[in-house]
Amino acid sequence: MKKVIEIFLDILYPRRCPVCHDIVVPKGQRICVACRDQLKPITGPRCYKCSKPLACGEQEYCKNCKTTHHFDQGLGIFTYGSVLRESMFQLKYGNRQEYGVFYGQLAAYYSKNQIRCWNPQIIIPIPLHKKKMTKRGYNQAEIIASALGKELGLKIDTKTLLRTVYTNPQKDLGYRERKENLEHAFEIKGKLPWKKILLVDDIYTTGATIDSAAKVLKKAGAEKVYFLTIGIGTDA
Repeated sequence: MKKVIEIFLDILYPRRCPVCHDIVVPKGQRICVACRDQLKPITGPRCYKCSKPLACGEQEYCKNCKTTHHFDQGLGIFTYGSVLRESMFQLKYGNRQEYGVFYGQLAAYYSKNQIRCWNPQIIIPIPLHKKKMTKRGYNQAEIIASALGKELGLKIDTKTLLRTVYTNPQKDLGYRERKENLEHAFEIKGKLPWKKILLVDDIYTTGATIDSAAKVLKKAGAEKVYFLTIGIGTDA
């Protein structure tokens, strides 16, 4: 019965490719065969702290991680280039929620060994402010986190970390402005019951959002805060 329902839904709402955004070819796949090569995970030297790709293998940290962060370590799956930028845009603003499931499952495949090493007790997606949540109707980070957690057998929590301050879009701000924009943006509801936490978001650029959330979690009693994002900027 479940298979019949899936086939019926696929006829009514055919799956779209997260790269070209057309109906997936061949049918039944999650991404067009011709588009697969455009989504390759990061390889080579990375920043030890945030995992940004580095130009030189002798480097340990990217420019941004030479300053202190509140998170302990993180992992980005893909470089945030033009293909992923458009895909994330469609996920966030084009109601392509199925892209979030696709990227969450893919992230689980590429990150499972690292996440086992971190051994988090819970996954927490970066929350949206209730005003943005009402306008958009869903949180893309939560969709990614749910798919990731399901693949790895980890629970997710969406009730404890709250975004209580409505902030301006981060994309048009510099590093210092981003940090100031997120000052006091997050709060913890109730008592934090976990010591090791994995934060999940769609994109990491300067790390201001992840850092702000990690700061609040550490203040509430977390000992280790890690992060996973689908896209991550370069060390430029």
